Amino acid sequence: MPKLVLLLAVIAVFYILLKRVQGLPPHRRRAETTKIAIGAAVVVVVILTMMGKMHWVGAALTGLLVVMRQSLPLLMRLFPVLSQWWQQRAQAGKGKHSTVTTRILAMYLNHESGALSGEVLHGPFAQWRLDDMDRGQLDELRIYCLNEDPESVQLLDPYLEQRFPGAGTDSNHAGTDAASSGAMNQREAMQILGVGDDASRDDIVAAHRKLMQKLHPDRGGSDYLAAKINQAKDFLLAQR
Repeated sequence: MPKLVLLLAVIAVFYILLKRVQGLPPHRRRAETTKIAIGAAVVVVVILTMMGKMHWVGAALTGLLVVMRQSLPLLMRLFPVLSQWWQQRAQAGKGKHSTVTTRILAMYLNHESGALSGEVLHGPFAQWRLDDMDRGQLDELRIYCLNEDPESVQLLDPYLEQRFPGAGTDSNHAGTDAASSGAMNQREAMQILGVGDDASRDDIVAAHRKLMQKLHPDRGGSDYLAAKINQAKDFLLAQR
């Protein structure tokens, strides 16, 4: 009887954990599911070892794998070179991109393809990637942005137009004013143009020209993003 109670308790715990994972953004589910699977394997190994049905070598190897998996973030912190290499590899896979951030959204523009992608930073869809959301969810997000941060609507609308060309937005929630002219700092300006600290005036002008070729309103681009790109260029050139 105690073994049965223990087994049912373990099953109940893992069931609750799996239900919680289902509520996470899609790109996080895989990592969390892997953690649960590792936890389940450890529990099974411990139970079998206690029952004398598993050799201690197998238990030791399982424990070693768990320790190695959990130690990866620590190794990244202890060896900055390894962390830098990993980040550079990830960036190389994504290609050069620009980042524009509002209170609710972070939007990324791929310099080569001109494709927009983004992530929700705040609100009911926090940590969700826009590419993982369907049209209904995106419309809900737009209404939330309209109520909480109209600037985010101006960032979301170009993405919606690119992903659903010609579909338009909810007529009851029409567009907002032109891009905000709020203060910009150097880090934000560099992220928008996709340049580094060592960028020269020529680098800044070239990055600006390339982005405007893809996003200029006359070419069907976004007024808001074009204004942000112009603002970033002016800010960085004034620092040179």
